[in-house]
Amino acid sequence: MANESRPCPCDIGDRFDYGGRGQEVQVEHIEAYVCKPSASTDKAVIVIHDIFGWQLPNTRYIADMLTTNGYIAICPDFFVGQGAWKPSNDWGTFNEWLKTRNAGKIDKEVDVVLKYLRDQCGAKKIGVIGFCWGGAAVQHLMLKNPHLKTGVSLYGVIRHFDDKSNLLHPTFFIFGEKDDIIPLEQVTLLEQKLKQNCKVDYEVKIYPGQTHGFVHRKREDINPQDKPYIEEGRKDMINWLNKYI
Repeated sequence: MANESRPCPCDIGDRFDYGGRGQEVQVEHIEAYVCKPSASTDKAVIVIHDIFGWQLPNTRYIADMLTTNGYIAICPDFFVGQGAWKPSNDWGTFNEWLKTRNAGKIDKEVDVVLKYLRDQCGAKKIGVIGFCWGGAAVQHLMLKNPHLKTGVSLYGVIRHFDDKSNLLHPTFFIFGEKDDIIPLEQVTLLEQKLKQNCKVDYEVKIYPGQTHGFVHRKREDINPQDKPYIEEGRKDMINWLNKYI
């Protein structure tokens, strides 16, 4: 279970031997991890990392999973060289650290990545997924960016954009029932606002008993009772992408 004294336990289960199947590339001013399927495709997914950054093995594992499902996957460094959060850091300084990393100010980087996917990878249909900090970024992009087909926000921190719900693209929201960072009252409020204002397809799903970060934990066997929900969340994510990309 997550250590509830920490405000963002996305690193649970990240200590494993996983190097990734893709490669690191330089995309203008951004470093990125890219993985491509063996067969050519014009479908791609941008993967937006959590506070632990673009090199977290868990996140690369999900990028590779997308590739095994036929997508070009790219996980850029949306902190653009500013250090990722480390579990050993003093959590008392977290809010100050976060002020310099705004999930709503990644538009320049997203435009660069979209151009790379189109020009260098032949992508024509592009979606986005994101975890925690990245999940909030997905919500921002679904509200603003006309060039993306769809998005999946996995335990995105709702409070960053809780006053906006007029989404441009179909969006799937994944939450854990026992997520101490995102109380269920916030999820209920999000659902109410989407119902009132959203003109596109959306879904909000809460997974029983799950804590923050559950879908992108590589070690599915840490808590055997969680494994079915981890697998269900991943399957739901892929199915949503398949539907709209």
